[in-house]
Amino acid sequence: MSEPTKPAGAPAPPPPGPPAKPPPKNPGFVTFTVDGKEVVAKPGTNMVEAAKQVGVEIPYYCYHPRLSIAANCRMCMVESSGAPKLVPACQTAIAEGVAIKTTTDKVRDQQRAVMEFLLLNHPVDCSICDQAGECKLQDYYMRYDHKPSRLEGSKVLRNKRKVLGPTVVLDQERCILCTRCVRFMDEVAKEPQLGVFGRGSHERIDVHPTYGSLSSNYSGNVVDICPVGALLNRDFRFRARAWFLSSAPSVCTGCSRGCSTWVDFMGQDVYRYRPRENEAINKSWLCDQGRLTYKALNKGRVAQSVVGRGQDAREVNAAEAIKYAALKLKPVVGGVHVLVSPTVSNEGLLAGLSLAKDVLQAKHVYVGGRANGAADALLMTADKNPNRKGLEWIAKGLGLELKPFAELEGALDKNQVKALYAIGTAVPVDPDAFAKKLAGVELVVAQATNESPVTAQAHALLATASHVEDEGTFTQEAGITQRVRRAFPPRGDSQPHWKWSSGIAKELGAAVAYGSSREVFKALAPSVPELAGYEWDKQAPIAQKKGISTLPASADGRPPGWRETGVPRVRGI
Repeated sequence: MSEPTKPAGAPAPPPPGPPAKPPPKNPGFVTFTVDGKEVVAKPGTNMVEAAKQVGVEIPYYCYHPRLSIAANCRMCMVESSGAPKLVPACQTAIAEGVAIKTTTDKVRDQQRAVMEFLLLNHPVDCSICDQAGECKLQDYYMRYDHKPSRLEGSKVLRNKRKVLGPTVVLDQERCILCTRCVRFMDEVAKEPQLGVFGRGSHERIDVHPTYGSLSSNYSGNVVDICPVGALLNRDFRFRARAWFLSSAPSVCTGCSRGCSTWVDFMGQDVYRYRPRENEAINKSWLCDQGRLTYKALNKGRVAQSVVGRGQDAREVNAAEAIKYAALKLKPVVGGVHVLVSPTVSNEGLLAGLSLAKDVLQAKHVYVGGRANGAADALLMTADKNPNRKGLEWIAKGLGLELKPFAELEGALDKNQVKALYAIGTAVPVDPDAFAKKLAGVELVVAQATNESPVTAQAHALLATASHVEDEGTFTQEAGITQRVRRAFPPRGDSQPHWKWSSGIAKELGAAVAYGSSREVFKALAPSVPELAGYEWDKQAPIAQKKGISTLPASADGRPPGWRETGVPRVRGI
């Protein structure tokens, strides 16, 4: 029997559509592969950041995770199964099921071509470039190119030393026009002082004519994010080679923001501060005023304790200084006025205020520290003291009433202060004028890191280590407590604040069991509830960048290659 015929003019059935996409492997996330390794990441993550999760580094110059995406260097091009040609990894978001390849011949050819293009007119002056040892151009040349130049003619010559402002100098020949600096000034600093000018091979970075100079308080950050040696810090330029410097995690003590930093040092000299990433406080940035506070760690330091005033002054060791201070303080117990600085670490404050309350029986505790200054909407705060919050918490926990500095001045004017014990000597007024008021005080015992007119009036000047010469913690304005690591041993015969205070307390008969900063920190929790949840070993990364020295650390904890002259000793040099 024959099949019935379809009526004439009936539409043909539609062809079958594409198969439905399988449901995502991990709902709420994107699953894909990078060089065969499976990655699970949040939707919207770009390929550069996603690849980092499995240890795959995609090279780039112009990309920065905290800036807008320019995708102009073309160094991060990769193969993607969802695209017919190479795609910029910094600009391309991951997609479900996509396979990314970063090491194919096509990708390698692209990387070599980009490197050749960037190096075409780039000067070969690595031997005098401050970026040497920290330069992405050097690193990527050795990793992805490693070919001699094919240029036979002369390179394009440009300005080798163009001063952009008080902080930054530009070498236009080294600039690869990644525009990181321009985007930072526009988007983060909110001061569009830099721009790209000119065309073709004469295109260049320069200061916008409207501004005249790069005067922003955040201009130093353009040096940090410059991937080559085009933008240089005038303060650090030609001072040290990066591979001779060691680094320790610390905090900036320039204001109450407490930005996380790296302290770069050689021997017992600090050469610079660099921002250390901290999402909760400073992200990846640091203000220029904060950068320069490192200079106080090198100059005008009190390295040896002194007892006596004027012509009777003489240098003594730490043990003699403690005995002298205790001997002078003992007769005036109960009548000692105390000046405490919010620039001191939590450990120094606890030991000092415990001495003041329990041993010296002080009834008058005044807050000194630096005077307020300028502030802005990005990082810098008006309070120029890094640990005011910590001081308030500790004083509250110990049951001490903190009095304003003006009351101390009033008491001095009325000759009511016979003895003064100072935990830090920073004052919010003219130090010369305040020092004159101290001239009539019968006993001044001062713990100080730096010389000042105030320290000149001390009958017992106790040489105190700075925050980079000892372990400790600081609590910034929002109540976040950070730990600082010891970079190098204290200068001369200096000691940390907590060691001086506990030493005097012990000499006066108190039972003191502090043997290290860690032990003082542990003693904070019972007295300061706000610090009870903090753990010593979780306040800063353990990793430290060392210089090229490979010698083991000595038994007393000194850095590898330490020598009394303060110069790292390196094998083969």
